[in-house]
Amino acid sequence: MRDWLRTALRPEVVRRGLVYAVIVGPILIAINQGDAIVAGTVDRSAVLKMGLTLLVPYLVSTLSSVGAMRGGPRTDG
Repeated sequence: MRDWLRTALRPEVVRRGLVYAVIVGPILIAINQGDAIVAGTVDRSAVLKMGLTLLVPYLVSTLSSVGAMRGGPRTDG
């Protein structure tokens, strides 16, 4: 677990995750919360969802980067 976390916190992995979060996150927010944004009915729940929506591409990028850097998934057989 420590090795995984050490790899996930490498500057290039963090930077890549942030880039994806900044690019993909707003697109997902527009798709999922665009109606509420346009209507001006964004509440606390929607803001929480938007924050989580930004987190998803960051986590996906980080998981795939760490997996690739560590040799990908291991299979027996």
